[in-house]
Amino acid sequence: MVLNKLIRSLVGADQKASAKKAEAYRNLIRREAKIGGEMFGPIPKGHRREFFCLDEHTWVWYEEWLDASSHRHSKTTRYDVRPSGIVKLQEGQPTRNLTVDETRNLRQAVRLYKKRFAAEYDIS
Repeated sequence: MVLNKLIRSLVGADQKASAKKAEAYRNLIRREAKIGGEMFGPIPKGHRREFFCLDEHTWVWYEEWLDASSHRHSKTTRYDVRPSGIVKLQEGQPTRNLTVDETRNLRQAVRLYKKRFAAEYDIS
């Protein structure tokens, strides 16, 4: 009986720690996404823009906006970095490799992102 209580409390503590860790990760991603979205100039009223690194192989560009009729639209673009090149995935579109210009632009965006992230978090 005592052992069961101890095990339950340890498992519960482990789950709480895991939940806190997951929440901290989500908060960091949200913060990074906001920083990344601001890198490309002012964000117009009614728009939302995010750019962030999801993991070591995935970058995400997200845009959300209101049209003239106040209808909300959104577009998510995922860039998967693979040994064979960078693949672009967008909703409703076929997966495709980036063009040379798109690759150059993404590389520049990643450099800016890393520089901005390092400055924001005082990482040298």
